[in-house]
Amino acid sequence: MRLSWQIQHRRKSTRSKALFSAWAIFLNEDLTVFHLVEKHSHNKGINKVNPQALTLFTY
Repeated sequence: MRLSWQIQHRRKSTRSKALFSAWAIFLNEDLTVFHLVEKHSHNKGINKVNPQALTLFTY
């Protein structure tokens, strides 16, 4: 998984921890997208995006 490789190298963690983190992100992608949208959206709603329309991974 490319995501686990990036986690491993950026966080300087073990392969096992990186795979576990990547799997958790993959399984909870809807929550991850929701929190990213909330974090990067303005309070005035100028760039509000519908989280259901976004996805991390294409199938």
